[in-house]
Amino acid sequence: MSRIVVLGATGSLGKHVIRQAVEAGHEVSALVRTPSKIPAELRDRVAIIKLDLATATVSELSAALCDHDVLINTAGLVTEGETFVSLVDRLVASLESIQAGKRPVCWFMAGAGLLDIDEMGRRGVDLPKINSTYWPHRVNFERIHSTQLDWRVLCPGPMVEGAPLGIDRLRLSMGRLPVHIPSIVRLLPGPLVLPFFAYRVPEMIVPYADAAALMLANIDSGGTMSCQRVGLALPVGIRGKKSEWAARAKDAA
Repeated sequence: MSRIVVLGATGSLGKHVIRQAVEAGHEVSALVRTPSKIPAELRDRVAIIKLDLATATVSELSAALCDHDVLINTAGLVTEGETFVSLVDRLVASLESIQAGKRPVCWFMAGAGLLDIDEMGRRGVDLPKINSTYWPHRVNFERIHSTQLDWRVLCPGPMVEGAPLGIDRLRLSMGRLPVHIPSIVRLLPGPLVLPFFAYRVPEMIVPYADAAALMLANIDSGGTMSCQRVGLALPVGIRGKKSEWAARAKDAA
């Protein structure tokens, strides 16, 4: 079993990560600003590291993250712009300050827009409208990619509450979108590529539980997902809607 530290453990995805990690028998630490927000049934089963990521220094983060085998970062919002970029930069710097060979395997979060659309290497974050909001994913990835860390970046579409499908049913990809994009797209200028990308987004609406399971299933050093952008999508023929997944979650409760 691994020693896993989770950032953003009180968020929608983070709660699924710590719950699944605990149930799998891992030794779990949760780095949080407000420990009381951790689900009551999990508080006695995880080690609490109380730290405010918004103000934590590189040295404070390094001290908190060392002695762990795995880091799963679910903290930060792309809509926070420079604040999100600063968070990831400080986090990466803290990991780089840990002695090589003792650094944890690292999972970071981005979005489907960080994945290549075609063989030209164009990404959703390069397209009009998408770039204006999601540019921090590009900047964060450039920072992560420049390191010697054993990193991997999960790039889902919108995530929702709902019963998991199981990662064996999901479409997975490395570097490219996990959905079909017509080959003609490579000939089109950015503004005309946008509708093709947008049309496929519903296929990439996945449950938080599946996203958490995918990361936890790939925490060993090295491996096929090491230093990769990882995409995931629903089975072929299924298109999700946030409202539909919410209804499913309510029905299942």
